[in-house]
Amino acid sequence: MERYELIAPCHFGLEAVMKREIIDLGYEITEVEDGKVTFEGDAEAVAYANMFLRTTERVLLKVGQFKAVTYDELFEATKSLPWERYIPQHGKFWVAKANSIKSKLFSPSDIQSIMKKAIVERLKEKYKVEWFPEDGEPYPIRVSLLKDVVTVGLDTTGTSLHKRGYRQFTAKAPITETLASALLMLTPWKADRILVDPFCGSGTFCIEAAMMAADMAPGIHRSFLSEEWKHLIPERSWSDVREEAEDRVRTDVQTDIQGYDIDREVVGFARENARLAGVDHMIHFQQRPVSELSHPGKYGFIVTNPPYGERLEEKSALPALYRTLGERFAKLDTWSLYVISGYPDAERYIGRTAPKNRKIYNGMMKTYFYQYPGPKPPRRKPHPESEG
Repeated sequence: MERYELIAPCHFGLEAVMKREIIDLGYEITEVEDGKVTFEGDAEAVAYANMFLRTTERVLLKVGQFKAVTYDELFEATKSLPWERYIPQHGKFWVAKANSIKSKLFSPSDIQSIMKKAIVERLKEKYKVEWFPEDGEPYPIRVSLLKDVVTVGLDTTGTSLHKRGYRQFTAKAPITETLASALLMLTPWKADRILVDPFCGSGTFCIEAAMMAADMAPGIHRSFLSEEWKHLIPERSWSDVREEAEDRVRTDVQTDIQGYDIDREVVGFARENARLAGVDHMIHFQQRPVSELSHPGKYGFIVTNPPYGERLEEKSALPALYRTLGERFAKLDTWSLYVISGYPDAERYIGRTAPKNRKIYNGMMKTYFYQYPGPKPPRRKPHPESEG
């Protein structure tokens, strides 16, 4: 199979998590930059990456990279790329998104229109036609400019990968599925450990954790744009990947995953989302305030996304809310606490400075992931029958 360079964008600050996921899939990393990881793979890798990567928003097939400081250079360099290798004569193609950072060319609309003209000119010459019906499969193109270096990729995903297909009901300020997965991966939590989210909202942390515990592929309930690109990715690749994803699911795994929220309606949303994801039997949701956070078990994890106070009416309630979270955590003396928050006084009211924190951009909002790791549980003694 032909080899490609594939680009997996991710949240700024979570590149290491994305890199580890790709390596675990068996692919070789070629470059790690702010907000994206590039790796090598064949056509089958496109299917595997879309199906199994939990922390990327999409998978781009890299068409080319070049430097451009004028629109003439942009046009000529775009035209020189081998577009006929990817886009068939009836394909529908457009520059769906362009972004520019620290580059002389900075107007997204101008970049998009000039590159579209260049691609048309290239394909006119190659297909010996003057007009394209564009009535075939879609081929959206994404372009990023960083310090005048233009990276061009075909979007193999379509609808963003954070849309797993299960979250039909959302609470206010939900965390995306991809970010929730990445944050869980930054903790030592495993399926045999307790997990509680006392501000569960629409249930994303709990559902993503349950899917991980069940080894359920994040893309198992959805489709991908490049499934229709049969000249690039054989239909067999997709059927093999889907079959493997189905075979790996283990929904009989025993878990202790709990989600609380003070809002009864929101708890109902979380339950329904979990049902749609196929993991509702693995999670216990209930209406419960953070002041009632408790658990008889030891060595559990609190992983949560409390309110940040984006709405003015919420801000006055935040000190008490974070103070209560800190007090309840203090009573769970063997537990670990992981909090993502854009509230600048989070540590102050939790009552202690986090031993570790990580700056993460949640969309355009700067947040911190405050990490309070607890003690490790004692190693289990081997069963007498397993010795010798």
